[in-house]
Formats: sequence, C-alpha cells, structure tokens
Amino acid sequence: MPFAYRGGVIGFLRFIGLLNASVWLGGAVFCLAGIGPACSSQELHGVLPGGNFPFFSGAIAHVFLGRCFQLQTACALIALLHVLTERAYLGKPEFKSTLGLLTVLLALCLLGGNELQPTLRHLHLTRYAPNLPAAVHAAAGRSYTLWSVVLQCLNLTVILGLSVYLWRIAHPTTAPRFFSSQKFRA
Repeated sequence: MPFAYRGGVIGFLRFIGLLNASVWLGGAVFCLAGIGPACSSQELHGVLPGGNFPFFSGAIAHVFLGRCFQLQTACALIALLHVLTERAYLGKPEFKSTLGLLTVLLALCLLGGNELQPTLRHLHLTRYAPNLPAAVHAAAGRSYTLWSVVLQCLNLTVILGLSVYLWRIAHPTTAPRFFSSQKFRA
C-alpha cells in the first residue's frame, strides 16, 4: 500500500513540476520573441496615431515585460518549492545542483524585474520627455539601447537555464538516496 501512495504522490509532484517549468519556459520565450517584436511591429504602428508610436509602443512593451517578470518570479518560487518538496519526499541526491540552478534563475528574474526593467522604463520616459534638451534625449536613447541588449541577454540566459531545468525534471533519476532493504534479501 505505501508504494501505491508513493507513486501517486510523486507522479502528482512531477506533473506539477513539469507544468510549472513549461509555463515558465513559455513565458520566457514569449517575453523574448513575442513582446518586443509585436510592440515594434508595423501592425502596432498602424494602430497608434501619428507621432505617438515610439512612446506608446515602448510604454506598452514595459507593461507587458513587468507582467512577464512577475510570472517568471512566481514560477521560480513554485519551482523552488517543488524541488524542496521532492527532496523531502524522495531524498534526491542531485538536489544541490538543481537547487543552485533554480536559485540562479530566480536571482536573474528578480534582477530583470526589479532592476533592469524599471531602469528601462525610466530611460524610455526620459528619452521621450518633451521638456528636456536633445542631448539628454540622445544620452537616454543610447543608455536605453545598451540596457535593452543586457535585458535580452538576461532573458536568453534564463531560457537556456530553464531548458536545462526542464530537461532535468523531465528525465529524473530513479535511484533512491537510501537502498531498499529488499535488495539485500536472498
């Protein structure tokens, strides 16, 4: 009876882990490949009137990016909780490497959502502020471009790390931490 319970619980835990990692990876890919290109597309340029396109398209992108980083942070916390729960339940020996990977990914998500994205939003507002000199607009534009590249590299790093994490939880090791007493029976 305990083996049936154990199989059901670990099956449920693995399903939750895979679902969370899939949502997280999909959100990260959408942030990188969906939001930026959509907000700078000709379709959006046709929707926004006149000279409002550069400012409002960027503002729209920052709203979406803020939500993406909230989703990624929530998924990172769920993933950490999942790994800790699986560790407590199974006693997995590769716990440290997975926990380290998730800690780095959480730190990158927090860095992107709490530091880089607000910095980009501020530079975007400065770049299009009507009451500032042209030199300030140009400097803010250059800084915005640099920080935007840094944010895209961070997003790409998160996607690569998430791919490794998804591979790890999709192909778990089945070796228990402790040997079963049944192995030693003759």
